[in-house]
Amino acid sequence: MGTGHDHAHPPGSPRRLTVALVLSLVTLLVELVGAAVSGSLALLADAGHLLTDAFGLSLALAATLLARRPASPARTWGYLRAEVLAAATQAAVLLAVGVFVLVEGFRRLLSPPEVASAAMLVFGIVGLLSNVVAITVLARGRHGNLNMRAAFLEVVNDALGSAAVLVAATVIALTGWLRADAVASLMIGALILPRTWRLLREAVDVLLESTPRDLDLADVRAHIEAVPHVRDVHDLHASRVASHLPVLTVHVVVDDECFHDGHLPRLLDELQDCLVGHFDVAHSTFQFEAAGHLDHESATHH
Repeated sequence: MGTGHDHAHPPGSPRRLTVALVLSLVTLLVELVGAAVSGSLALLADAGHLLTDAFGLSLALAATLLARRPASPARTWGYLRAEVLAAATQAAVLLAVGVFVLVEGFRRLLSPPEVASAAMLVFGIVGLLSNVVAITVLARGRHGNLNMRAAFLEVVNDALGSAAVLVAATVIALTGWLRADAVASLMIGALILPRTWRLLREAVDVLLESTPRDLDLADVRAHIEAVPHVRDVHDLHASRVASHLPVLTVHVVVDDECFHDGHLPRLLDELQDCLVGHFDVAHSTFQFEAAGHLDHESATHH
């Protein structure tokens, strides 16, 4: 059996997440006051989104710190999957908030209450400025892993929500059309749900150990079978331990003489180089078998 190892710590910046968390908490308090003063559902929805931001960023920060802890005999992958669990939790909470905002927005669309547009405008500007700073802080690390993507996604969505609040406040101030507040709320809900659903689906795929979407196992099988001395491939499985770490295991049937002429180490290097070069899979496990060993495999193997 041969393995290729790459246990590098996942990208993630506790410092960036801490700054974004502090900004979210401060803005949350400001927008709650603003919602109470103005009576705006859009501001309240944005504050609710900020509450989930703060919760999600707290999870992201904790997950990033956990993921940096070393592996142990009890946890051979360390806490790498903490970032996926945090992302899934964030996405689930955001979905609930998005549904609430949509329901309440439709209710207010039918029966709009009075809204203080001036206060709504002031607090909306404060919220937007805070979001812009948080986006700037998290932007460089947003492609690192699901956890950082979730954190970045939350502050971007909230910035869009703050922009919607400003547009609604301006419309109400200029035209007196109170339903603009409910429309802005619906826009915030519409911004939350689709992106959040995609994030949740990807996190669940990792937890279910689904094959990575960008990895074609048929193509992997063809590449392995094309290597000289390889006669068959079975029990080919791929999954992700964390969003940034795909792993692959496979049984490879090779010519019998490979077990006697010292060719297996060179064949292992060739197969691992193939996976790294063509598929960006740096952690792989190969089990080499002689042709006769297939008779001893379970009927469920493939």
